[in-house]
Amino acid sequence: MKLPPGFERSDPNLVCRLRKSLYGLKQAPRCWFAKLVTALKGYGFLQSYSDYSLFTYTKGNVQINVLVYVDDLIISGNDSVALKTFKAYLSDCFKMKDLGVLKYFLGIEVARSSVGLFLCQLKYTLDIVLEAGLLGAKPCGFPIEQNHRLGLVNGELLSNPESYRRLVGRLIYLAVTRLDLAYSVHILSQFMQEPRIEHWEAALRVVRYLKGTTGQGILLRADSDLSLQGWCDSDWAACPVTRRSLSGWLVFLGQSPISWKTKKQHTVSRSSTEAEYRAMAAVTCELKWLKGLLLSLGVHHPKAIKLFCDS
Repeated sequence: MKLPPGFERSDPNLVCRLRKSLYGLKQAPRCWFAKLVTALKGYGFLQSYSDYSLFTYTKGNVQINVLVYVDDLIISGNDSVALKTFKAYLSDCFKMKDLGVLKYFLGIEVARSSVGLFLCQLKYTLDIVLEAGLLGAKPCGFPIEQNHRLGLVNGELLSNPESYRRLVGRLIYLAVTRLDLAYSVHILSQFMQEPRIEHWEAALRVVRYLKGTTGQGILLRADSDLSLQGWCDSDWAACPVTRRSLSGWLVFLGQSPISWKTKKQHTVSRSSTEAEYRAMAAVTCELKWLKGLLLSLGVHHPKAIKLFCDS
């Protein structure tokens, strides 16, 4: 803490009374991030324009990447000596604790092998199943019914909607590594305001599906070529209430899935062709952003990106 500007202390025994510390205030994260950015840029890092929490350092053949989440950092690089020097610099600037090789970060478990990196949320999934009380339940083969009409149900409202909101909120975070949950989570998250018993039963069905696929995740293969491919599709007038179409996309980096999403389109499409073009426009924006992100990491993508869709 510093004395306010313009304050003149005539008596050396006088002190300022601290009414409230900076930690915990709304401007505290901004001040912390500004201080961290100053330290990283002072070392020679460049901030990515595609993701402001990504910083890259390149000098000769040495490359170091830093990904920031509040006060947690993921550091990667291709030179162990340079990494050790950079960690020593951070230790001089801040009170830092080195947790070693990345194994667990924000609920995501990381496993390494010669094949590549495997990301999953096994513990987080088991916590969801345990909290729902379905550890002994029979697993489901798929998370949601194909021809469901959850948007039109008018059954009894849940007496405790907080439990539904908490469960769906946890499923949303689980979808970070589970692309098979994208559609189910998209449907269930539309009924947060007034969930009904049918919605709760559909959410429990997703949990029973997780019961049989607790260790599923994504594999980032080491032998993949660093080329982007996009796949998209749309379901024309899928929403029975608003008649808006549904877009879905999946992006691969080589043979590894890196981005996926299911989202309702903003406007009503007057034909299935228009719905398809809107889906292609959405995934094109995602591909352009990913291309810029790869460029920040030093990966150039000179070839045209392939985009696949149906007729």
